[in-house]
Amino acid sequence: MSSERKVVRTRDVMTDEFAIIDGLMTVKEALTIFQEKEARVLIIDKRHADDEYGLLLLSDVAKKVVAKDRSPERVNVYEVMAKPVVSVDPHMDIRYCARLFESFGLAHAPVIENEKVLGVVSYRSIVLKGLLEHA
Repeated sequence: MSSERKVVRTRDVMTDEFAIIDGLMTVKEALTIFQEKEARVLIIDKRHADDEYGLLLLSDVAKKVVAKDRSPERVNVYEVMAKPVVSVDPHMDIRYCARLFESFGLAHAPVIENEKVLGVVSYRSIVLKGLLEHA
């Protein structure tokens, strides 16, 4: 009997609970997309080949719009998003992904391969999908 641990990769635990949006969109429009798509994360698309992806979480909106009493109709996503974002490879072992999150204070990261967003990985998906479904 082998006690060798099965490697669970980020592609095995990533979710599709994201949407890709334009950074010029207002925060109010972005909130509508969060609701309609049931997204946990919004990925802000690259504007050109030399650009990087951005990331918007509801916590960003709470800290940078709600807490500062700014109007969501008058704030653009690019003003409150995180950019550039740390992304992970779909082949990364989830143990290293969890360590990366801890090292950089992350809770979510896009899974990117060949310049394309495949999904999003989070502590939630690492623990619930990685440990429960692949144990």
